[in-house]
Amino acid sequence: MEQKILYLECESGISGDMTVAALLDLGADPKVLTQALQSLPISGFRTVISRVKKAGLDLCDFHVILDKEHENHDHDMEYLHGHHQEHHHQEDAHGYTHEHRGLTEILHIIDHAELTVKAKETAKKIFRILAEAEAEAHGVPLEQVHFHEVGAVDSIVDIVAAAVCLDNLGITDVAVTKLSEGQGTIRCQHGILPVPVPAVMNIVKAYQLPLQITKTEGELVTPTGAAIVAAIRTMEKLPEVFTIEKAGMGAGKRTYDRPSILRAMLIRAKAEDQDLIYKLETNVDDCSGESLGYVMERLMQAGARDVHYIPVYMKKNRPAYQLNVICTKEEIQKMEQIIFEETTTIGIRRVPMERTVLRREIRTVQTPLGEAKVKVCLYGEEERGFPEYESVIALCKEHERNYQEIYQMVQKSYQHM
Repeated sequence: MEQKILYLECESGISGDMTVAALLDLGADPKVLTQALQSLPISGFRTVISRVKKAGLDLCDFHVILDKEHENHDHDMEYLHGHHQEHHHQEDAHGYTHEHRGLTEILHIIDHAELTVKAKETAKKIFRILAEAEAEAHGVPLEQVHFHEVGAVDSIVDIVAAAVCLDNLGITDVAVTKLSEGQGTIRCQHGILPVPVPAVMNIVKAYQLPLQITKTEGELVTPTGAAIVAAIRTMEKLPEVFTIEKAGMGAGKRTYDRPSILRAMLIRAKAEDQDLIYKLETNVDDCSGESLGYVMERLMQAGARDVHYIPVYMKKNRPAYQLNVICTKEEIQKMEQIIFEETTTIGIRRVPMERTVLRREIRTVQTPLGEAKVKVCLYGEEERGFPEYESVIALCKEHERNYQEIYQMVQKSYQHM
């Protein structure tokens, strides 16, 4: 089975508006996005989706336009360009100030918008990541963080829009191999800050995002962009071989020595790359049987090809279990995260394994008691059929027959097809 993956190519960094534009260009429905943004319980903004040219390329542009005082604001753009005018605490109809929204108020806004459950979860996850990064940067508790940049209306719109577009495209796996960042310093509300700015640095550190410092003078990765990547990234490497199903390009607002472009690609891993399988293994000597059973359930639901335990004796003759997980290369990060979350292990061994896989397909057969599914494996000219467990059990329960009787009935029906 081929895997569909969103690949974000961040050679020119990443920001919220670049992400939304790239996803719209990739095929996210602008009508669905507009309806979702109109349901936000905030006012004083409108959005414009247009086409622009950068380096001679045709790109999608997503622009959040606020009231006159904050028009073309792009978060701290006026500081980046060296203008020192002060920010005003502009209020909207709900009495919130743009510069002083806390995490609780922002989560409340998201919860009261008409979004899917998945889009809400993604948007709130992004903001929590930002809040944690800002709290660490300023040395204050999480509940006391009041956003100057990310609390502004345009950032709420950018983040919700990104979450809505991801959900609309049905994205589950996201590959980001690196974030290209600039260098030097920028001006912001707190004065002159080094690049990467502290919030970006904290996110990169906390989520182990791969960073590449370029020779560009200026900020390529915004806190919003870094938080989006941290929230949605599931893969750190691309498949060895893949095809590109769709591509989209989003434009950024800032102008540096490289065009501000984010490319998004919907790719499919080719079957040739799946001849290699990985085994993850770890020894656990202090987890309960219930806990280990739940770990197996989570791993299988997350896409593991197989999960099994082997009784082992560890040092000092401690009885323990070795957990073994069989998965593809793309699933390693997800599997290891579950193992670290759910067990007491402090290390996981990873072994690449070549495999030979028989061609197989599922066929439906008619039995005297109803339909059943059979897994058919093909080896050269030979076919071998194996009744599917779930189908056999369903007929057993429905007709109150024993397993062996139904299994043989399905097998016989397959042989007489």
